[in-house]
Amino acid sequence: MMVKLAGTLVLVGAGKMGGAMLEGWLRGGADPARIVALDPRPPAEVLALIERHGVRLNPDVTAIRDAEVVVIAVKPQLMEEVLPGVVSLGASKPLVLSVAAGKTIASFERHFGAAAAVVRTIPNTPAAVGRGITAMAANANVSEAQLALARRLLESVGEVVTVANEGLIDAATAVSGSGPAYVFYLTECLAAAGEKVGLPKDLAMQLARATVSGAGELMRQSGIEAATLRQNVTSPKGTTHAALEVLMAEDAMQPLFDRAIAAATRRSRELAS
Repeated sequence: MMVKLAGTLVLVGAGKMGGAMLEGWLRGGADPARIVALDPRPPAEVLALIERHGVRLNPDVTAIRDAEVVVIAVKPQLMEEVLPGVVSLGASKPLVLSVAAGKTIASFERHFGAAAAVVRTIPNTPAAVGRGITAMAANANVSEAQLALARRLLESVGEVVTVANEGLIDAATAVSGSGPAYVFYLTECLAAAGEKVGLPKDLAMQLARATVSGAGELMRQSGIEAATLRQNVTSPKGTTHAALEVLMAEDAMQPLFDRAIAAATRRSRELAS
């Protein structure tokens, strides 16, 4: 997706997520002369990217008069410390695009003003390898052009979906934002179970990792429904069928995931309150 900027894009926070997005924008043809990165200590690899492309790092914020979009990519616990230093950018009436978990649209309106155009998103960690998915919600001040710009910027690190209202961001956080950790834990459990039936530890983990990542890539590339893929690999009365009878029992995986997602959704709402 080509990234064209009419004004300055200000990236506030050039850590892992901010750095992954910056790399995607530059790969997508964004003019590095129109990008500013604000971060006192960017990781070495992000600093090298900034220097290689000539992106401005930590200039005087008050001298930026044409901010088109301000991307907030700092840790939530640093937000109240960082945002006062960039509120002067609001004079340009930019799009404020947050990729920080747990911070509501209202929290950005308090800093940038009630008339600010704000998009709140929840990306996930596969964005670091261009395989993320980001859910986004906008306030009423965001124009169609700004919404399209937000989508182009976010598509630099993966898929983008729009939720009907900000309240659904908490549910999206529970499914996709936290979801990679569930998949990693599934891999751990699969490997541990393999050990218990006799596989050496290293081999069990190699089999589990390759199986989980390969199955995910098969879903991505084929576009076939997950249920259909499951059915395709399940022979009647075979080994997969025997395992699925355990995993799909009434008190097994689905109710466990129901409780887990409900807990994560509740916690997301608590953190955003």
